[in-house]
Amino acid sequence: MSDYGQQYTTSYGANGAADGGGFIGGEPNSSQAGAGGQRGYGKDTVRPVTIKQVIDAQQPHPDADFKVDGDAISQITFVGQIRSISTQTTNITYKVDDGTGIIEVKQWIDTDAQNDPMDMDSKSKLAEEVYCRVWGRVKAFNNKRHVGAHVIRPIADYNEINYHLLEATAVHLHFSRGPPAAQGGAAQKGANGVDGGQQGYDAGGANGMPHMSQYARKVYQALKQTDSNEGLHVQMLASTIGMPTNDVYKGAEELLGSGIIFTTVDDNTWALLDG
Repeated sequence: MSDYGQQYTTSYGANGAADGGGFIGGEPNSSQAGAGGQRGYGKDTVRPVTIKQVIDAQQPHPDADFKVDGDAISQITFVGQIRSISTQTTNITYKVDDGTGIIEVKQWIDTDAQNDPMDMDSKSKLAEEVYCRVWGRVKAFNNKRHVGAHVIRPIADYNEINYHLLEATAVHLHFSRGPPAAQGGAAQKGANGVDGGQQGYDAGGANGMPHMSQYARKVYQALKQTDSNEGLHVQMLASTIGMPTNDVYKGAEELLGSGIIFTTVDDNTWALLDG
């Protein structure tokens, strides 16, 4: 269980990786060592992210922590598809693509675990085009970022991909807009001063979105009334609302930019993030 310090908690089935992780034998760690020679990994949190967030993460100077949404990250987890695998003497490098970007993931070879049947079985299933989940830390070498992985495992249930992207979005909204408002109470303020949580759009419907255009309001109302978990395609929305598809796209773009809706089965089918 990870607590981000602002009442946001999450849990992962990391087979031990999420509850402290540690580093795989042979992984460079000198820059993160504390006064006692080792960092207290058990106190670290695990942040679900997208690869684009990793690539765009801020680092004020080479020895500083990476930051996403203004918050320091230690251990991260993400999902993606393996594009290539390169095996070296000391490590295995995977190029992983999650649709938002591509990054190299390096897993240092632990000689003590090479004969572990479970570890060998997991590695044998990691192949090109296979979807995987990664736990690790963001690192930089020669101004190029990569992820030093503690654990990489193949994904068996493809629902995990959607679950992860939704959770990464929820955590991003938590840090960028603040935690959701308490039921019946006023919205809390996020670190950037913006009203926190869902900014009233789920409680007040179209009237709760005073800054949205009429196109966005109509698309929102149509999506709110659908019972489909997959949402509605642009053509269905245009037919339901009685609005040209170009205007539907305009409304959807506003809602996507505000994190109110997300794409589902394809880039032209949307559903409400709040369900």
